[in-house]
Amino acid sequence: MTEPLGEQPPAKTAAMGTNSNNLGHLIGRKGYRWIQESDSAPCTVSPVNTTYAKAALIGGAAGVMAGLFGVGGGIIVVPGLVLWLAVSQRQASGTSIATIIASSSAALIAFGISGSVDWGAALLVFTGAAVGAVIGARAATLLPERMLSAAFATVLLIAGVRMML
Repeated sequence: MTEPLGEQPPAKTAAMGTNSNNLGHLIGRKGYRWIQESDSAPCTVSPVNTTYAKAALIGGAAGVMAGLFGVGGGIIVVPGLVLWLAVSQRQASGTSIATIIASSSAALIAFGISGSVDWGAALLVFTGAAVGAVIGARAATLLPERMLSAAFATVLLIAGVRMML
């Protein structure tokens, strides 16, 4: 059972200090007022909110992995959606592709600014990847769900072993 959030404004902590200009304190007070003014019902944690939180955590982990290693969608998002949110393998693959737009764009900006992109190689890889993605997406719609999951797990296992060698 979930408990409603308290009725009192957030108490000051040692981290907040006593200065009313402290940003954390101001945000807390503004947030409390906004909640009080926007809805008279107490806030609760619902399964829908939990699902949103889990999805946001999966996205955050994928973003960190994209920034660090250039990966995230297939390695983090797909397993996260399948195992943590009970999304089908096929839908997780499609959803992962959609999320790659945001994470790869943000990481590309950061890597581009630092001069860490070989644009010629990127263009060649992009061309092959675009054609391959169309073929792969079509195949994913034709394969049985169980076979698609087994193939994905096999690819992850082979990649992991190869990276360790």
